[in-house]
Amino acid sequence: MAFTINVPSAKYMAQADFFGIESGENMDKFAATGLTPLRADHVDGPCIAEFPVILECRVTKHVKIGTHTQFIGEILDVKIDESMLDSEGKPDLVRLQLIGFDVFRSEYYTTGPVIGRAFSAGRKYLPG
Repeated sequence: MAFTINVPSAKYMAQADFFGIESGENMDKFAATGLTPLRADHVDGPCIAEFPVILECRVTKHVKIGTHTQFIGEILDVKIDESMLDSEGKPDLVRLQLIGFDVFRSEYYTTGPVIGRAFSAGRKYLPG
């Protein structure tokens, strides 16, 4: 009743794609991709050493949705590669180069450059 979320960087797009293509019941996906499995610290589940962000979660609820099951979890721990932090110790999205999946186009994309400051760019619409 636990799982990990391993967030890949752009460098590992092909390996992450493969993990979504093939079932672990059919083959050892770590051996096929050369990625390194690690044991999670707080849950009984594997982590991927090369991925820069890892969330360890405990299942709090599961919901049947047709032929699928949606798992809802409580995050117990978050790990981030320290080389991906800025000088203030905050995650740096430019360094991380996290990838996302566009379900409509079946394409991967990555985070881009900063386009503005939150809670500042919209101030131009405030009265006075």
